[in-house]
Order: sequence, then C-alpha cells, then structure tokens
Amino acid sequence: MKGIQRVSAKVYLSFIAISLVGPFIPLMIASVAFRWSWPNILPSRWWWQARGTTLRPLAWDYLASPVSGVPEALVNTVGIALVVAVLAVLISVPAARALAKRKVWAGLEFWLLTPLIVPEIAVGLGMATIFLRLGLAGNPLAVVLAHLVPALPYTIRTLTAAFQTYDTDYEAQARSLGAGPTRVFWHVTLPLLLPSLLAAGLFAFIISSNIFLLTFFVGRGSIDTLPTLLFAKLNGGASLDAVAAGLALLVALPGLILMLLGGWGLRRIFRTG
Repeated sequence: MKGIQRVSAKVYLSFIAISLVGPFIPLMIASVAFRWSWPNILPSRWWWQARGTTLRPLAWDYLASPVSGVPEALVNTVGIALVVAVLAVLISVPAARALAKRKVWAGLEFWLLTPLIVPEIAVGLGMATIFLRLGLAGNPLAVVLAHLVPALPYTIRTLTAAFQTYDTDYEAQARSLGAGPTRVFWHVTLPLLLPSLLAAGLFAFIISSNIFLLTFFVGRGSIDTLPTLLFAKLNGGASLDAVAAGLALLVALPGLILMLLGGWGLRRIFRTG
C-alpha cells in the first residue's frame, strides 16, 4: 500500500512539475532560435549562429540593448510592483484585523472583492477617466494606485485569514508586563504575522508585475512595463519570434525570482520560529 502511495505521489508531483515548467519550454527554445518553422521539432538555425551574419541585433542582443526599452521597462515593473506590495500590505493590515474580529459591516468583505468581479477593462476605463480629469494620467503615482485595486482583495483576504487564527492574548500579556505599543508591535505582532505579511506582499508583487490593461489605460503610453512591451510586440501582428518569446520570459522573471526568495525566507522563518 505504501509503495502505491509513493508511486502516486511521484506521478502527481511529476504532473505538477510538467504543468508548471512545460509552457516555458517552447518560449525558451523560441527565444534563442533564428529560424524555426513547421514541422521541425527544433530550430534549423540558432540565434548564436546567425548573430554574426546580420547588422541588426537579434533576440537577446536586442532585448539587452537600450533601444528595446527593456532595461527601463524592467526597472519600472519591479519598482512599481515593490511600491504596490508595500502599500497593499500596509493598507490591508488594519482592514484585515477589523474584518477578522468582525468589527465592521459584514458586507464590507464582499464589497472589497468587487475588483475581482468587475471586468478589468471597465475598471481601467473608469480609472483612466478619473486620473485624466485629475491631471495624473501618465504619472507613476496613478499606475501605482491603479495596481492597488486588483492587489488589495488578495492581500486583505490573505491577512484576514491570518488574523482569524491570531491570538491577541500574546499582545495583552506583553502589555501587562509593561511593553508599550511600539515594543508590542515589533516583538510580538510582527514576528507572529511575518509569514502572512510576506505571502500577502508576494501576491501583490506578482499581480502588479503582470498587469497590462490598467497600466496601458492609466499610463497613457508614457510608462512602459514588461507587460506593455510584450503586448505592443504581439499587437503588431508578429508571430512568436525570438524577441516576443524573450519578452514573455522576462515578464515572468520578476515574480518567479521573488517567489523563490519568498519561499526561501519563509522556510528560514519557520525553522527559527
């Protein structure tokens, strides 16, 4: 019986791994291909074989050059996502605590989830109109505020679940021993909630780093991120060439790196906790 369970577990984990990695394999091959046509399983000519035969930069040479706009877009993507993650967590902590302790109107939790129900294009058009009238269209602040809308439902829900199992008696005991609000927060509240805060911030970062429509509508073409560059490339009617494949990989890269770092950090926290 145990042998069957081990085999089933290995098959299940293999299926999950293939499902996660599988979609990236064609992108990785296409990003280093120069000529790849049907019915060839692999490219007939690779990027490094052709890079010395043409005057224009190819594939990753082009993506790494300032002409592509990728370096600036990468900085914008990571910078905006980090700001969104920090603000989303700061806003969500008091909201989640109130929701978990049922100190607010019960229907408020459903209302906070409406950005996930309303189509993103409708939300984007509405916010674009508001920011245009306020003179903030094309401003990084407007993009950050727009990204907070879809990020907050995830961070609030994550932290609400954390506060529902959070025992406030620890804080009461610390206060009874003479600890002030600041010391209670740094030495009691923050260590107990740190894994959930990191998870919520990770959600917000990944969501922000992959948003296209809101960035496009609110940024007014003045702020390029990796998703806007990718969609601009695909909107030109080009097939999945090396540049588009490389951009698709770069779009997933910030979130993937932060997810790995977050998983490593959470493991260290649980080991020392």
